[in-house]
Amino acid sequence: MKTDSKYPEALLKPDNGHKAYLAPEGFVADLLKELGDNVVDVFDNLVLAKDPGKPVAWAANVWLDPVIIPISSIGDAAKKLRDIQRNWALYPFSLHRRAALITEKLPKVSAKPLVFGTEAPKAPLGSWTLIDANTVLASAKCSSPFPNGEPQFVENHIGSPSRAYLKLWEAFTVLGVHPEAGDFCVDLGACPGGWTWVLQTLGARVLSVDKAPLDEKVSSLPNVEYRCESAFALDPKSVGHVDWLFSDIICYPKRLLTLVQKWMKEGDVGHFVCTIKFQGETDFEVMRELAAIPGSRIIHLHHNKHELTWVKL
Repeated sequence: MKTDSKYPEALLKPDNGHKAYLAPEGFVADLLKELGDNVVDVFDNLVLAKDPGKPVAWAANVWLDPVIIPISSIGDAAKKLRDIQRNWALYPFSLHRRAALITEKLPKVSAKPLVFGTEAPKAPLGSWTLIDANTVLASAKCSSPFPNGEPQFVENHIGSPSRAYLKLWEAFTVLGVHPEAGDFCVDLGACPGGWTWVLQTLGARVLSVDKAPLDEKVSSLPNVEYRCESAFALDPKSVGHVDWLFSDIICYPKRLLTLVQKWMKEGDVGHFVCTIKFQGETDFEVMRELAAIPGSRIIHLHHNKHELTWVKL
């Protein structure tokens, strides 16, 4: 294979010090800014880069061990992928017909919507794409067990008053942890009540705080207490120990950071799950400050928009 200078010979072998990052649709510019000078090449939303040595937030899926595989035919591509492992998901970057023909020769991978409460798939799921007609970029190991980092759920169109519940379903599924029955949760900025509804279905006790009222079908549920108050004015000391603190508030990132710092200083909180909502340009400085909090991480959920989810477990 004639390799471009951008692709060192090491990329023909595993453990080559590179990763490939798949940006959520519409956010490749944010991913490129995060990766900076580490970028080697860009294939639409997929960015090949030298490992920056730190977590990257603006990635739907991270290809942890990417390798370049020279191929001579459609059959050769499928055989070389099968020789590595069984399960593969295509990222359709280019040469769509050729990629589809290779996919037809690979074992089928089930991607049925998940019933919430079911664990994320355990079987290894690799990712691959065609760089050109004779070159596959593939990784047997990926950060997400879902094709292209996009979990789908069997949705509930009756209980929740909004589709915001999908963010919480996804977060709990990806993280592998959620409130248990009897846990005390505070849902800041709860209206209309999608997150409160999820927490109540898990058996948690929920204090929902918002100046706007909850949907009646949520406020009438057992173990739900509604407090008509600004989420920012709530005194952490007034609620005692909180097992889980949640925030899906529409506010500037800096204000969310201040809120988190207040609860960390004045409250008694076991776990945090907060949405960072960007209004206008992405605030990378606030991202760095939140990521620097010990024990925390920032992820982009498939059901996020121009948002990230900050968690401290």
